[in-house]
Amino acid sequence: MLSRRRFSILSTLAAPGIAAAQTPWPSRPIRWIVNFPPAGAADILSRTLAEYFGSRLGQPIVVENKPGAGGLLGADIVAKARGDAHMVMMSSAASHGIGPVLYKDVPYDPLGDFTHIHLVGTFPSVLAVNGGSSITTVQQLVELAKSKPGEITYGSGGNGTMNHLVGQLLVLNAGMPFTHIPYRGSAPAMNDLMGGQIVALMESLPTAIGYFNSGRMRPLAVSEDQRSPSLPDVPTFQEAGFKDVVATNWFGFSTPADLPRDAARRWESEIAAALQSAEVRAAFAKIGVRPGTLGASGYTELIRGELARWREVIRTGNIRAD
Repeated sequence: MLSRRRFSILSTLAAPGIAAAQTPWPSRPIRWIVNFPPAGAADILSRTLAEYFGSRLGQPIVVENKPGAGGLLGADIVAKARGDAHMVMMSSAASHGIGPVLYKDVPYDPLGDFTHIHLVGTFPSVLAVNGGSSITTVQQLVELAKSKPGEITYGSGGNGTMNHLVGQLLVLNAGMPFTHIPYRGSAPAMNDLMGGQIVALMESLPTAIGYFNSGRMRPLAVSEDQRSPSLPDVPTFQEAGFKDVVATNWFGFSTPADLPRDAARRWESEIAAALQSAEVRAAFAKIGVRPGTLGASGYTELIRGELARWREVIRTGNIRAD
């Protein structure tokens, strides 16, 4: 008969994952990949949450901007780190809903190569012009574009982003000859709008709201089916007469695939708590972001549905990356 001591040792050796489960997590600094340039929505949300978690996890969080290819470059870094419990990212509509069906040869599977933890926040895209422009409505901009085919430009923070696709929805819905100018991030696009190099800009509310409040940029319409509480006087595209221009920007929290179960559960509870905290909700409200309420399973299904939706939009509209 086995002694109690020997039985305990054999049981421990035979049970997979027990030794791993006893390893403290996190045990080293966490790399937080932001797959867009500084000062954009992904960067703002990431740094807000990273600051919140800094004192809760017992390890520093190092935020790294890895922009490129509409968010695909940074997402690929995370996808290739399968099983790494100390790497996370802010996944988005661009990297996990649009890019994978807009571009050919995307180097990762937006579902299979990631562990999706929680929806972080949602907000609209906003069509804007220079604050000194004579254009005050979307219809005026459409009429101007139709009167000067190919001459009227609109910018976005990059090919394959939600703002790019919302602009293309407007082009299709209005039948307007609008020329898209992709930028490497929101900051240079907004600078060129305010400097007069482009006529209009499709931009995310969190990055543009300060310029709207200062009057340097003028919002014409928001992309969601309801007005934003942050811009109560700005109509939706549907109210402006463009019923098919409806889309919501979303960002979520994701890690590489094969994240240990305990770490995944810890992250999900930590993110949920953060999104309910007064300090994070106040920071999000200030930039027009609604905190996400979907946990791991709900967020994963949202991504699955968005991939299907944008695949169909891109196919029927014959939309291509510029």
